Amino acid sequence: MSEERRGLLLGAAAYGIWGLFPLFWPLLEPADPFEILAHRVLWSSAVMLLAVVLLRRRDAVRSVLADRRRRRYLALAAVVIACNWGGYIWGVNHGHVVETSLGYFVNPLVTVFLGVTVLGERLRPLQWGALAVGALAVVVLTVDYGRPPWIALVLAVSFGVYGLAKKQAAAGAIESLTVETAFLAPLALVYAVGLGMTGHATFASAGLGHAALLACAGVVTAVPLLLFGGAATRISLVGLGLLQYLAPVIQFVLGLVVFDEAMPLGRWVGFGLVWVALLLLTAESLLHHRRQQLVRAAEAVAA
Repeated sequence: MSEERRGLLLGAAAYGIWGLFPLFWPLLEPADPFEILAHRVLWSSAVMLLAVVLLRRRDAVRSVLADRRRRRYLALAAVVIACNWGGYIWGVNHGHVVETSLGYFVNPLVTVFLGVTVLGERLRPLQWGALAVGALAVVVLTVDYGRPPWIALVLAVSFGVYGLAKKQAAAGAIESLTVETAFLAPLALVYAVGLGMTGHATFASAGLGHAALLACAGVVTAVPLLLFGGAATRISLVGLGLLQYLAPVIQFVLGLVVFDEAMPLGRWVGFGLVWVALLLLTAESLLHHRRQQLVRAAEAVAA
């Protein structure tokens, strides 16, 4: 099997697992979303520390921690990924799986917007068109829901800022998540202990099976990340960019078929506009990538 094919399979597995997350979080009830979030942070931190030891990444983690600039960006990443995880768990466990999928459909548009507003990047015409259609979609969905699609917007913006912070930190996937969860773990531990002391924790009161499922939150967080890391080193960013739509597609289908969520006409129109925006963005990305390849080939011939 070629390295590129192996990378595609690893990437598809990672995004496939992320897409199936809505089936996992309801299993953790009767724990509320904040208790689930606390345990996800704690057990993810434990799993990542074990991965660092087994994969011999301790020196890499020390290097990241020794760099003040990287620490600042990863501290920001930790805050926004906690918001993202909490918002996602809350949305899924409160019957908004379709809206959570919208957040990850919209995320590429938010990433482009952040590139303009924060990094000062210049957009090409099709990218501006995609943003305009995406903005129209948010207006249509706001009318349909009777409110702004807050869950989707929180997920899209938090994950967009998370990606920006990770890009600025320029740390490996394993090292960065290890540091991020280490930053969050003390707060998560205090919250979990506080729940236990007030008698509101389900970890020790809802049975061994429930406690095991809460602990598995760390594994289901770490496994797709490791798969994604393996894919990122084997396939192009364009390939990864196309694979990223797999997760929200799976979530959207689960919301309709498994959780039987309502999808009135106005919502279909709003989602349709988002998909049009993504088609424009993807087509522009592929065309730009192709043009760059042609330019590099011409330069190589001229040299």
